[in-house]
Amino acid sequence: MSIAHPTEIKLLQQSLALEIAFDDGARFTMPYEYLRVQTPSAEARGHGPGQETLQTGKRNVKLLGVEPVGTYALKLVFDDGHDSGLYTWEYLYELGENQEAIWKEYLDKLEASGGSRDFCREGASASSCGSKSGGCGH
Repeated sequence: MSIAHPTEIKLLQQSLALEIAFDDGARFTMPYEYLRVQTPSAEARGHGPGQETLQTGKRNVKLLGVEPVGTYALKLVFDDGHDSGLYTWEYLYELGENQEAIWKEYLDKLEASGGSRDFCREGASASSCGSKSGGCGH
């Protein structure tokens, strides 16, 4: 099976989402937060199973830029300083096609860890940043 290639990429700044259309007719709208927490970077994914770092506090993250990498991927630049990890066409398609299941799995992991989608400052109380554990969770 050949990999679908994007025909259109739009940043929807008001809804904080990236819209991407592929040459097979598929079109996905993915929130910036979703793309950020699903970063393919080694910093978040680790270098093997069990080495992942749960991404937290990204609810209001913004995408500052999208840079093409050759003819196979995008580098996404987020306002929290994260800009590593290449989002290949295949990975973006997978994220779009399986968004509901991937997002649910992320939310389940977040709840199990006591983390929060909201950013909190060090020293903030657990209740102010949604963390059961009292930790800042980022």
